[in-house]
Amino acid sequence: MAPNPFLVSVTALKRGPGGTVQSERRCGVLAGLAVTSAHVPDGIEVCVDVDLESVHGGIMAHGTVTTTWEGECRRCLGPAAGTVHAEVRELFEPGSDADETYPLMGEQLDLAPLARDAVLLELPQAPLCAEACQGLCPTCGANLNEGGCSCRAQATDPRWAALDALRHET
Repeated sequence: MAPNPFLVSVTALKRGPGGTVQSERRCGVLAGLAVTSAHVPDGIEVCVDVDLESVHGGIMAHGTVTTTWEGECRRCLGPAAGTVHAEVRELFEPGSDADETYPLMGEQLDLAPLARDAVLLELPQAPLCAEACQGLCPTCGANLNEGGCSCRAQATDPRWAALDALRHET
């Protein structure tokens, strides 16, 4: 079994509480990072860059978590990709409450749960290939990013006219 790249020894940090900072950069692969239509591809590393500080009752970690993601564009169903860059500030403490803090296990802390939570919260729920993606024609299904289609604009129900006016204002 491969060693966990996210385990950090905090022995020296615990000896000098208050003001002592230990910078850590840890990268590794975390499996199963996916939400509805975006995921971190297999084999792609998640990197955690944090400053660890000894505080009363535990270790405070603050920094960033970064990785890349892939998914399916919600408008045109084509491939979409991007980068997750999550800011984190979390407390590790012995006897942690699993909902509020992360566990500090003796002289080590594991940054993997923090990285997993940060990535899952930052993955896009509705990814786009580009902000200006025009999507698919609702009539014929042609990709409007690749050109127009011969479908005519459909007559709309007059009851929706007020909402159509709002669409044109934005």
